[in-house]
Amino acid sequence: MFIYQDLVYFCLYNNTSANKLYETILVVDDNEGVRKSLTGLLEAEDYTVDTAASGSEAIEKSRKLHYDLALLDIRLPDMEGTRLLKEMEMGKPRMKTIVITGYATLENAVEALNLGADAYLEKPIDQEKLLKIIREKLRERQSEHQKATVEEK
Repeated sequence: MFIYQDLVYFCLYNNTSANKLYETILVVDDNEGVRKSLTGLLEAEDYTVDTAASGSEAIEKSRKLHYDLALLDIRLPDMEGTRLLKEMEMGKPRMKTIVITGYATLENAVEALNLGADAYLEKPIDQEKLLKIIREKLRERQSEHQKATVEEK
């Protein structure tokens, strides 16, 4: 049986933190190559990663599973990423969202941010910049969760 002590040893041995093992990221992009590339990058950083190839798949997964952060393509085959921002189950504390696009315009950037996106990045993706933003947004989410927990008591 796997117990907490085993988790601590695993983390020490693998030079990772227990929190990272539980941080889940949903990658939503219709391009399989982008999904695989982002999955490889994020798993190498010890994040748990799930993927969706369409907006409807992302919505369905977000209603069934808990995600800490989602990377959303702005152009999907069945809907715009901005519409997806409105329809996904964000959970409590709220899932952080980063919109990624190869079709950047001022209009869709403003719309995405107004609909609650936490960040907006253009393709091609600078991996170091993406990882920095992901770490920052996950820290914000953790802080929000801790604050909410204290307020509930």
